[in-house]
Amino acid sequence: QVQLVESGGGLVQAGGSLRLSCAASGRTFNIDAMLWYRQAPGQQRELVADISSGGSTGYADSVKGRFTISRDNAKNTVYLQMNSLKPEDTAVYICTAETVAGNYWGQGTQVTVSS
Repeated sequence: QVQLVESGGGLVQAGGSLRLSCAASGRTFNIDAMLWYRQAPGQQRELVADISSGGSTGYADSVKGRFTISRDNAKNTVYLQMNSLKPEDTAVYICTAETVAGNYWGQGTQVTVSS
C-alpha cells in the first residue's frame, strides 16, 4: 500500500504561482512514475504532468512552459510548480503513484485562480 498526501493548494490571482507537494508513504520502493491530474467541476479528469522514476517528464499542452514537475526520491515527494496561473487552471489537483501492484491516488488539493 502507498499513501499519498497533497498540499500547497489555495487561492491565487491570475498570473500568480503555487507549488504543490505530494508526499508518499508506505511501500514507496514500489513506486515507478508519479503523476498530477486535475479535475474541474463538470469536466473530465485531465493528466497535467508526469515524471518517471528516472526523471523523464511529460506535460499537457495546456500547461507546457508554465508548470514544472519534479521529484525528490529521498523524500518520496513529487512537486508541481505552477507559474503564470490562469482561471482555467482552477481545479482539484490529484497526485497519483504508479506501482507494479496498481495505482494509488491522493485526496487532492484545491487550486483556485481568480481573474
